[in-house]
This record gives sequence, C-alpha cells and structure tokens, in this order.
Amino acid sequence: MRIDLHCHSTASDGTDSPAELVRNAAAAGLDVVALTDHDTTRGYGEAIGALPEGLTLVTGAELSCRVDGVSMHLLAYLFDPEEPALLAERELVRDDRVPRARAMVAKLNALGVPVTWEQVERIAAGGSVGRPHVASALVELGVVPTVGDAFTEEWLADGGRAFVEKHETDPFEAIRLVKAAGGVSVFAHPAAAKRGRTVPESRIAEMAEAGLDGIEVDHMDHDADARDRLRGLAKELGLLVTGSSDYHGSRKTVALGAFTTDPEVYGEITRRATGAFPVPGTGGA
Repeated sequence: MRIDLHCHSTASDGTDSPAELVRNAAAAGLDVVALTDHDTTRGYGEAIGALPEGLTLVTGAELSCRVDGVSMHLLAYLFDPEEPALLAERELVRDDRVPRARAMVAKLNALGVPVTWEQVERIAAGGSVGRPHVASALVELGVVPTVGDAFTEEWLADGGRAFVEKHETDPFEAIRLVKAAGGVSVFAHPAAAKRGRTVPESRIAEMAEAGLDGIEVDHMDHDADARDRLRGLAKELGLLVTGSSDYHGSRKTVALGAFTTDPEVYGEITRRATGAFPVPGTGGA
C-alpha cells in the first residue's frame, strides 16, 4: 500500500480542488490519501463525492499551534468535524487569518512592495487564507522567484520584516481537543528548521506524555540526519512515525506520494481513531 497522510487543497492553500486532489492521488498510484487543509474541514464533501474506486480518504486537518513563541503544526486525523470544542477553536484560528493577511499586505506596502489585498484574495480563491497566498502574490510580482523564497527573514518567515502573528492554539490544548473529538494527533515536520525556530525535543517529550500519537518523520523539509534523529526520538517516546508529501499542488515542487507512511502505522492510526473512519472510494464523479 502507498499511503500519503498530509495533503492540501484549495480549501486552504493548495492549488488542486478537493476533487482534483483525490483524482490526482489515484493517478499517482496512492491507495490512501489524507486531506489535511489548514484549520478547516470544508473540502471533505467535495473530496468524498469525487473519490475514485480503489482510493481511501482519511479526513483530517493541519492545526496551527504555538508553544514558547515557536509556531508549529499539528496534524489531526479522523476526528469528529462537528465536535463543538475543536470546531470552535478551528474557527478562532480561521477568523484571525484574514486580518493577519491584510496586516502582512500593509507591511509589504510599507516596504515598497505593491501587493494588494484583492490580489491575495484572488489567489486564495475562497480558501483559508494564509502566508502561502501572500507568498504567491510576491512571486506574481517578481519580488521572489518561488513561494519558498518568500519564507525568509527578509519577507514572511517568523520574525521577518512582513511577518504578522495570528491566533494559534497551545499544542497541549490542541492534543487534548483532538483526543476528545476522537482523533489522532501527529506533529507535522518537527525538524523543518528552514521554516524558522523548531520545538525542542524536551517539549516533544512533554507532548508525548500529554497524548501526542506520532511525529511526521519522512518529509521534504527533513534531511537524512534529521530523519534518523526523529526516528530515534519516536522510538524513545513510543510515538508513531509517519511520512507524507505535504502536497500543495503547483504551489510546491513535491509530488503526491513523494514520502509515504508504513501500512502498519496507518492501521494503528485507524485503530486509535473513534471520531471518524476512513472513506473507501466507490467511483466518484
């Protein structure tokens, strides 16, 4: 089985619609794909409606968190999307995204960059707006060559000249909320140092004690040394090890299925989840 547990659609900052995502996942030879848009579950219905026969969909979300001043992401799988407490927290994070993006546009304007809110809004196309949409605007204007080049201290990285903080959930509270909603939590790309400061291993150990289920090890932002170190940490802490593409369509160069999760780990995730179940494809539209 080929299992990719971290993918984004136009419901957040990917460029494939949810329907296109599942069709492209099937074409890429995947058996299981997870839809993990940022702080939203809006893509579920379209993805399920278009799910090809032979492909299984894992519903999820990537939750925006912050601990000790460090931004981090928590992948939540197979939780009840209507559970009130987790839903309210996701809405708090989403509601802060628009004023934050507007503030980043204002900072860029003050730096002499002629980006507009209308441009960012057009790029987001109704999705959960975020820094990648602002970064795409910078690419359109020729300010930077790629989206990744916008995530530097010169522009949009944490602490960068145009960076603006947003509401982010304490990860210990997020782990608790996901668990209460019947879901499974995995720390996304924990060693992605090029994105900014990373969470120390001592804090990851505390998260494991608080109920964190796993860490994403095989990821494009982790080199071989980081993967080896994280595998050792996972073994020490009794955490599951996942791998995934973090696919964003054309917004990133990584392909669907570039990194995958072991079927036994996937099986354990589905065994632990009680809020929702994987959806088998029956040949969607």
